[in-house]
Amino acid sequence: MNCCITDLREKEVINLKDGCRLGNVCDVEIDTGTGKLVAIIIFGRAKCFGLGGREDDIRICWEEIEVIGDDTILVSFDCPKPCKPNGKKKNPLESLFRQG
Repeated sequence: MNCCITDLREKEVINLKDGCRLGNVCDVEIDTGTGKLVAIIIFGRAKCFGLGGREDDIRICWEEIEVIGDDTILVSFDCPKPCKPNGKKKNPLESLFRQG
């Protein structure tokens, strides 16, 4: 499968080690001597709605990329910081009703 750099930008990157959604590819690193793709770059997450700057960018080496699919890129990457869950907020009534 051949893919353009613009096609990579639309793909979401997911870490296989913890299931974390890292974001979308925003840049690539290419070795100009060999013409090979060296790494993909994902912008760091915005702090405080973008007013507090951004976290450090995530650089994922080519060797850490497992699969490039139609919509996603699966990577095996050791994140320096644990993934913050984007999950559901806890229901305050949930603690009143215990399940078996």
